[in-house]
Amino acid sequence: MSVDPNITILLVEDSAIMRKMEMSVLKSTGFKNIIEAEDGNDAILKLENNLIDIVLSDWNMPNMSGYDLLVWVRNSEKFKKLPFLMATGRGEKKEMAKASEAGVSSFITKPFGPDELKAKIEEAFTEKPEEEAPEAVFEARYGATGKPLIKIAHIQITDHIILGALKHLIDTGKINPHHFELETECMTSWNPVAKALEDKTIEGAFVLAPIAMDLYAYGTKIKLILFAHKGGSIIVKNRHGGKFTKPYENFFKDKSFYIPHTMSIHNMMAHMFFSNIGLKPGVAGDSGVDVSFEVTPPVKMPEFMSSNEKACGFMVAEPIGTKSIAGGIAEQIGLSSELWENHPCCVVALQEEFIERFPDAVQELTNYLVEAGQFVDQKPGVAAEVGVAFLDPKKTLGLRVPLLKNVLSDPLGIKTNDLYPVKVDLDKIQHYLHDKMNVGSIIDLNKFVDLRFADAACKEGSSGALGSVLHNTPQKSLELLDRLVLEQENLAAKSTLDKVGKYLTLTLGEREYGIDIAKIREIIGIVPIRTIPNTPHSVRGVINLRGRIISIVDLRLKLNMPEIKYNDRSCIIVLEIHGEKGSENIGVVVDAVSEVANVKAEDIEEPPNAGLEMKKDHILAMAKAPNSPSVKILLDIDKVLTTQ
Repeated sequence: MSVDPNITILLVEDSAIMRKMEMSVLKSTGFKNIIEAEDGNDAILKLENNLIDIVLSDWNMPNMSGYDLLVWVRNSEKFKKLPFLMATGRGEKKEMAKASEAGVSSFITKPFGPDELKAKIEEAFTEKPEEEAPEAVFEARYGATGKPLIKIAHIQITDHIILGALKHLIDTGKINPHHFELETECMTSWNPVAKALEDKTIEGAFVLAPIAMDLYAYGTKIKLILFAHKGGSIIVKNRHGGKFTKPYENFFKDKSFYIPHTMSIHNMMAHMFFSNIGLKPGVAGDSGVDVSFEVTPPVKMPEFMSSNEKACGFMVAEPIGTKSIAGGIAEQIGLSSELWENHPCCVVALQEEFIERFPDAVQELTNYLVEAGQFVDQKPGVAAEVGVAFLDPKKTLGLRVPLLKNVLSDPLGIKTNDLYPVKVDLDKIQHYLHDKMNVGSIIDLNKFVDLRFADAACKEGSSGALGSVLHNTPQKSLELLDRLVLEQENLAAKSTLDKVGKYLTLTLGEREYGIDIAKIREIIGIVPIRTIPNTPHSVRGVINLRGRIISIVDLRLKLNMPEIKYNDRSCIIVLEIHGEKGSENIGVVVDAVSEVANVKAEDIEEPPNAGLEMKKDHILAMAKAPNSPSVKILLDIDKVLTTQ
């Protein structure tokens, strides 16, 4: 059903930054009438004093949780039929069942996007049928060649790079599957991936191991056939937020820490890490918690942390962490492999019915994924180029080849040369989450893990698997924190990676500037510009470029430099800019352009604190020219053009 966008929504969320994000998502779907509440008690006051059409509430909150609020609403004669949508980071099936029994109208797991939220709001207004919906049925699909189609879902993290490598090897003709056709789909978060597995709209997925195990525990007929990688995650602290000295726990105490999903290795390992330095990690509202875990979309973690000093850090799959370090937002505490050597994280899960009907296709897929893993391991430079195109095709992450190559080359980083599924390690995960954190369920791994295909694809089978060593000790956690203090220079080696690459050199007066070549769409000469009334002085107007209307900004004026007359060297650089409202093309007028320069890590320096007469956050870095005294100012052109 279609929901009236003019309804009044009560948004209940204790985290201010998460509330801001959810407000933004709601408004992007057309809902404007939103009343905010900080917890269940505040929500009751708002309910009693406003006409509310639907409640959208977080589960874990101090004072009064979302679950307790739901129970209160359903026991209230006045509000018992009010649509109630529970939004929570606790993505376990048992939590969903508990909320359903209490009368929740609909349930959504964080993090979520606009389309998913809109669908769930519509679902909350729909009267539930008395009978449960029938279980999804698997239907085989075939590609253009008549071979079985294997559609595999993934998200934008390095953990899934072997899928991109396999697709590349197939597309370039280096691999020619005889028994299947491959289709990949990049999804916005883990929730759509899990739902697609449940609904059987995909044949398989690269998915977090605990999510796959939880789906299996509650009846989704999937099997784990292979690990997607080992290692590959990073734990970082906020570069800001106070002094970082002993006792280290004081820096993290009473702050939030971001994880990508409750059902994740990150939840487990972050819990271990903080417990070992004397803190009590958990979710807001639980008794005694002094580090609150918040489920946050991986790509949003750097943005949220940079604007929130009460966020102490995050743990996530690469390259998000390294990119944050390179952007000056975070400092590295350690890699996940330092806490647990060769640990599992994401796995390859396939529909059980597909495995039964097409075992030859599954075996061939497994063989080729193992081959793709060897390709990534042996050719990290080529794999980085493939990975950037596969993981960031729309350039929304701003992922760069040098950065991804660094992630793939790190001896303690992601491992793709051993994908054999080790059930003992999966058992460690499920028991830690269940026994120590009350998360998830215990399943029979002998029934869930199908080793037939890995036994044939991995030449040495289980005997060739890399050894796994779990360092769940206070000594290891404190060792990483001591290193962070003592070896700042060594740990800062990643700080230039996000700035390495090719830049278009342009001149404004006597100064040289650089703009990331990936931002540039084309360069044209000066053409007639139609002025627009009541615009800032730096906005010259608009042009019609082959049917596209493009705003034109004089970069001199934007940078507070004196205006000059355009001449035969003046030109317009058409850029693709990413701002809060998404991407758009903007043209900038410059005095002249000269060359495309390859800026290396050793040429990059931090900008000076004074003397440039422009905002420091508009500058990415200073780039020294080899064998020359000249220095280029590398511009953060997105910030230059989107900041008022």
